[in-house]
Amino acid sequence: MFSDTKPIFIQLADKLSDDIISGKFEQDMRIPSVRELAAQYEINVNTAMKSIERLSSDNIIYNKRGMGYYVRQGAKEEIINRRRSDFFNKFLPLLQKNMRELNISFGELQEKLEENI
Repeated sequence: MFSDTKPIFIQLADKLSDDIISGKFEQDMRIPSVRELAAQYEINVNTAMKSIERLSSDNIIYNKRGMGYYVRQGAKEEIINRRRSDFFNKFLPLLQKNMRELNISFGELQEKLEENI
């Protein structure tokens, strides 16, 4: 499940975010505990906790004392907005750079995108 491209705690936070976007975890729904995540993904409890802390600091989840972590209202929209921003500010400039370097026209790109949709 995890790759060597970025830290596991970030990959787990991204996975949980994906689950929120897909509707697996809806707003005000409890997410698995740190221990449950650690067991499910066979990772260290501290790594799972770092994922939870990341989502909490990003206002995606919130803690109900003694009950666990829950998906914050508006979390899905927040995740989508952040990912859109990352797409336009990070991925798109890199794509444009690669297109220039590889001499790929917008028409070629559009054709390939349409083939894959």
